[in-house]
Amino acid sequence: MKMASPTVDPRAPGAADTPLGAHVTGAGTTFCVWAPLHEQLHVRIAGHDDAPMTRDDFGYHTTALDHAEHGTRYTFVLPDGRALPDPASRSQPDGVHEASCVVATDFEWSADAWPAPRLEDLVLYELHVGTFTPDGTFDAIIPRLPELKDTGINAVQLMPIAQFPGSRNWGYDGAFAFAAQHSYGGPLALKRLVDAAHVHGMCVFLDVVYNHLGPEGNYLPAYAPVFTDVYHTPWGAALNYDEAGSDHIRRYFIESALQWTGEFRIDGLRVDAVHAIHDRSAQPFLRELTAAVHQRAHERGRSVVVIAESDLGDPRVMRPAERGGWDMDAQWLDDFHHSLRTLLTGDGSGYYADFGDIGQLARAYRQGYVFTGEYSRYRQRRHGAPVPDIHPSQFVVYAQNHDQVGNRMEGDRLPRNAAPAQLRLAAAATLLSPFTPMLFMGEEYGERRPFPYFVSHGDADLVEAVRAGRSAEFAAFAWKGRPPDPQAESTFESAVLDWEARDRDGHREMLALHRRLLELRRAAPAIRGIRADAHVIGDDVVVVRRADERGASALLLNFADDDVTASVDGIEDQVEVAVDTAAAEWGGPGAGTVQGTDVTVRAHSAMLLIREAAR
Repeated sequence: MKMASPTVDPRAPGAADTPLGAHVTGAGTTFCVWAPLHEQLHVRIAGHDDAPMTRDDFGYHTTALDHAEHGTRYTFVLPDGRALPDPASRSQPDGVHEASCVVATDFEWSADAWPAPRLEDLVLYELHVGTFTPDGTFDAIIPRLPELKDTGINAVQLMPIAQFPGSRNWGYDGAFAFAAQHSYGGPLALKRLVDAAHVHGMCVFLDVVYNHLGPEGNYLPAYAPVFTDVYHTPWGAALNYDEAGSDHIRRYFIESALQWTGEFRIDGLRVDAVHAIHDRSAQPFLRELTAAVHQRAHERGRSVVVIAESDLGDPRVMRPAERGGWDMDAQWLDDFHHSLRTLLTGDGSGYYADFGDIGQLARAYRQGYVFTGEYSRYRQRRHGAPVPDIHPSQFVVYAQNHDQVGNRMEGDRLPRNAAPAQLRLAAAATLLSPFTPMLFMGEEYGERRPFPYFVSHGDADLVEAVRAGRSAEFAAFAWKGRPPDPQAESTFESAVLDWEARDRDGHREMLALHRRLLELRRAAPAIRGIRADAHVIGDDVVVVRRADERGASALLLNFADDDVTASVDGIEDQVEVAVDTAAAEWGGPGAGTVQGTDVTVRAHSAMLLIREAAR
């Protein structure tokens, strides 16, 4: 794992020794809020007189109260009389518009030490807390952890859990960057989940949103000037990361990240849409964030992974700081997903217009980015840069994720658009890749229930704006009809996983195949963490080769409607067919064959050939 190069102080000037928010001490509770827009603030606690706060030259207001303790509700009172929640609140038990709650950091951890897999050993599992189980809570995930581990998954990645309005939301409308969603169980329940995962030898990753603020319930702008007019994002005003006052905005979000990875022992962060974080400074915020997280983890004898969601096609995201990069550990690789999906389904609208050539999938296996400076029809400009120095494990790949499912008009999953044989092919293409694989919740057994976009806003005008925005978003895809109503509870309920499907015909075999693929990924040294050479045979077969001193492998992926026989150079007698997704045990029509160097791969199937090194 990479560690921070320079020593980083994540604290901005002013009140640097007082953490933001409310923190229980031996003598009560300290309060700190950055509010340069106001000369005087007070802390209001029911049953007590409003307590004045002391303001410093940078606009930080602080005080310490001996009558505030764990569970105390409080607000900050502005000069105009408004009593607002704390923008660095750690708990909002009554929702985004109500008082904040003091939360002690005490917790009896069961796992003082737990494994932190190397990046190349990770198998990520993205899940949405609210729809992963019928209960929709952190605690309800815990009984499912053994099943996930048995499948071969060693890291669950939670979609954003920062407090959002209402009880139904994807999480990207978070209003409080420090508070764990109350309807999921709040901060103590999140700690119970992390602790249980560590006991099971699993990691917990968290999706964090530092590129915009939610549209409802975020009161930070009432305290401080946090936006800039220079840039804009798809979700509204852009946060100020590089102009006057930006040190303090950086501090807010870096302290948030350090809270999750420190106090809550989160093992990794997935940083949402870094391409929407606009920053032209000499010390980019994302580099500073990553360095602070790495440094704090290193000081505590841990390692924490920082993964970017990036649409930049820019290797600087992952390059070390000494080479001008941001030093993030990995990034999501949409190029791989788009290349794979277009071959499986024939999708060609919207951003899929740039894809559909089987050679692009081979290129993705070889180098990660498909576009390394070529012209993009979708973007109508050249896109990307070469990535010869990036290790394959630094790319996170997937056949499905919340975006690529939920941003379809009906939130339909891949099983609705691809046949079972194609789903098996997609599983092998992803899980046996040289990259770090990720599954989307339920994918391992072929979940068919949709994952549409849903919210539960309290502002009627905002609800209508969301409805209109979703409809407009699909115009580029030329999809007909109307998307499900994001505000309707039925839309949310339609996304809850059908756990009983795991035991039904078709799903049972799909689950068994995923277990086998992940078993191979763990056990076969010739397929994990090795840079691949990939090329196309004929019109429909991609061959992905890897080799080192431990052995060699060839993964054959047939996207044709018919069986294909290909001559694969270098296949020796000692070769083993480690898995064939067309085999009857996985629900297929029967496996292909290997005769000398001639390999017959069944239609829409994958075959992995392995030759271990002589011992």
